Amino acid sequence: MDLVIVESPSKAKTICKYLGSGYKVLASGGHVRDLPADKLGVNVHRNFEPEYEVYPQKENTIKQLKKEIKNCEKIYLATDPDREGEAISWHLKDILDIKEDNVRIVFNEITKKAVNKAIENPRNIDLNLVNSQQARRVLDRLVGYLISPVLSKKIQKGLSAGRVQSVALRMICDKEREIEAFKPEEYWNIFANISVDNKSFYKAQFNDKNGKKTKIKNETEALLVENESKLGEWYVGNVKRAKSFSKPNPPFTTSTLQQDAVNKLNFSATQVMRIAQQLYEGVNIKGEGLHALVTYIRTDSVRISDDATAMAKNFINTHFGSEYYPKKANVYTTKGNAQDAHEAIRPINLDYSPEFLKGKIETEQWKLYKLIYDRFLASQMVPAEYNTLTVNIISEYNGTKYGYLLKGKTLVFAGFTKVYNILKEEEDDVQSDTLPNFEEGESILLKDIVKEQKFTKPPLRYTDSTIVKAMEENGIGRPSTYATIISVIYKRQYIEKEGKYMKPTELGFVVCDQLVKYFPNIMDTKFTADMESKLDIVADGEVDWHKIIVDFYPGFLKNLEKANDGERVKIEPIMTDIKCPDCGKPMVIRDGKYGKFLGCSDYPNCKKIMPYTDGNPQENGENADEVLCPDCGRPMVLKNSKYGKFYGCSGYPDCNKILKVNEVKRMKNAENNAKEDIDAEKIPENTIFYNQSAYENDIKNESLAQNNENTDSEDVICENCGAKMVIKSGRYGEFYACPNYPNCKNIIPIKKKKQ
Repeated sequence: MDLVIVESPSKAKTICKYLGSGYKVLASGGHVRDLPADKLGVNVHRNFEPEYEVYPQKENTIKQLKKEIKNCEKIYLATDPDREGEAISWHLKDILDIKEDNVRIVFNEITKKAVNKAIENPRNIDLNLVNSQQARRVLDRLVGYLISPVLSKKIQKGLSAGRVQSVALRMICDKEREIEAFKPEEYWNIFANISVDNKSFYKAQFNDKNGKKTKIKNETEALLVENESKLGEWYVGNVKRAKSFSKPNPPFTTSTLQQDAVNKLNFSATQVMRIAQQLYEGVNIKGEGLHALVTYIRTDSVRISDDATAMAKNFINTHFGSEYYPKKANVYTTKGNAQDAHEAIRPINLDYSPEFLKGKIETEQWKLYKLIYDRFLASQMVPAEYNTLTVNIISEYNGTKYGYLLKGKTLVFAGFTKVYNILKEEEDDVQSDTLPNFEEGESILLKDIVKEQKFTKPPLRYTDSTIVKAMEENGIGRPSTYATIISVIYKRQYIEKEGKYMKPTELGFVVCDQLVKYFPNIMDTKFTADMESKLDIVADGEVDWHKIIVDFYPGFLKNLEKANDGERVKIEPIMTDIKCPDCGKPMVIRDGKYGKFLGCSDYPNCKKIMPYTDGNPQENGENADEVLCPDCGRPMVLKNSKYGKFYGCSGYPDCNKILKVNEVKRMKNAENNAKEDIDAEKIPENTIFYNQSAYENDIKNESLAQNNENTDSEDVICENCGAKMVIKSGRYGEFYACPNYPNCKNIIPIKKKKQ
């Protein structure tokens, strides 16, 4: 029996069906070890060597894998085909004490052919890829672990920084300041409704004066053009007929998939990657069983394999006709800074068409699969062909010629648009898809002229789609990290959504400004992009990964010392007209770990807090301030729906937790009963509680004891990360736990009051 180890159980199930009875496929559940959560874990005095620890929750997994290895003849490590996957295999080989070489297998798609081919061609673990990932991990740990406490000390507790996420935050803050500094400029559009037969009318836009393109800046200029145009003689000037071709886009990369899915499907970047991972690992198809549908979904390459080219050619010729397939297969060039380690994202089997799969897989999966399928198929087809007509309409008055432009475009051959339509901004000024056969010198009839005042608009804020595009263009991070970066800065309350757009919070601005002040290189997009290039060089084996850290650390350490010596930044709370229920003084809006909340302006004399929801301390008159979300700790707010009242998390859409009103009442009763036994005495640090594995189980199966202004926990601060600890209960009773679990696992038991 041979053993194959992958990351996820769903991937294991899909592979297992292809390998047969001679193989056993088990999942590691992703990474099995990492840098420790409670200390730096990087030995800065010994060449920055990382100090890895096995995740406590993975100890049973490791035991099971070690047991299985004893009974296996051959072991294969089949983690994902990227740097992260290579590192996971390296960690597994070390922890499981696998002595054999040639245990690493990779495949870009989960099919019988690809998996069996990989089994036949095992290789050694690529240490260059592993070292590139180690360098990234150490860099990120040094930046995040050492800067975050400075932010917590100088601004407010619970803040964090990251090597890449902080640059993304700066891009969003810079964009907002660009918008704030923007000064609109006036301009005018003028349209002439014209006809050749006084039956069909077309709208031509003013374009030029005496052949020179002219922009109308004010009403005086607009009135002059309008009046003189009306008095002029109208006729057809230049007529330009041409053919235009619209080429298909290349198949998806990780970045372009996120952008298109956000724009067309209204998915978030995180949602896109979650569903794409499912399509890659395998989904249940009704009547067909478990099948992987797409190739590996973390890639910045646009190339495809010869097999995929042949598959597309056969499918297009069969289903659309040979005229839809180019004489020579379309080949797309990957950008110079891309890793190009894998194919573009494409369907594995074109016979699994969206029409065939409709209703057989989950709706979200189907939508994203259709997008991938159609984009790939279109990328292999011929361009769309159009007849274009550009007509310059002239109004001549006293020797002055006012030119009005009229454009038309007619589809001649659909080409790739048969399966995948794209909208081009440059086509927005096309007035009609059917225009009469204008002839030069032909007289034109004017119906009327319409003018409209306009003002230039400020640049748009970033969306999930455009920030991904901007990060890619600037070389910030890697496609596989974009969704995580966006998620983190939302979670940290550095940015918020206004419609579909990203807007920095006041906290986000303050954090960004402090990081720019003390760590200008880390916050520089060029520096961050250059670091990505250096990591690529490490992956190519051209430089030792330690050198990257050695060159970075001394300057970073000096900046860190300056930041620690800097002054504390105070974020002034926003005063409201809401009175404190306890003391009657005004409440103020403050920023906390879980977002905005209302706090008494007389703090610390009065510690009353209430949730902040659109400026209201409560919703529908209920005591919403006494209910915290069991999932994320944010305040719950009472809402109405057609099915009645319910409590929803104020962190929506990041947290979708909802509770029935009766559930909340039961939670409050249980909380009140529990409070009678709470003792505020803090246990010394060296107090022995219970073993870590039992704690892990308690965390997973806990019943949350809620925490409001009357509990003693608001004075219990986590000594590891500075967060306010919350009361939870497990099999051994109640305890204080850090809300940043699993990143911080600090716990303090609560002693019972003496009777």
